[in-house]
Amino acid sequence: MNNENSQTKPDCPLIGENGNIFNLVGIASKTLKRNGLSEEASEMTAKVFKSGSYEEALGIIGEYVNITSVDEPDEDVEMGLEELR
Repeated sequence: MNNENSQTKPDCPLIGENGNIFNLVGIASKTLKRNGLSEEASEMTAKVFKSGSYEEALGIIGEYVNITSVDEPDEDVEMGLEELR
């Protein structure tokens, strides 16, 4: 992903969702597509499914979207990532 897109990462409420990686990548992909980032959605999905671990997959998703909470958008994201694991 190039640097100009890293400035425009859309917010994506994943914390509080079902932690299944297929569910999370689907939500993130839809968020990217809704924000006109279809190529990035495809790129992210491919990278996630090539990743070697759940933590690596979450890190990849976080490169493309700002992971937020379903309930509290201002919640500390790092705390929420622990809930997903």
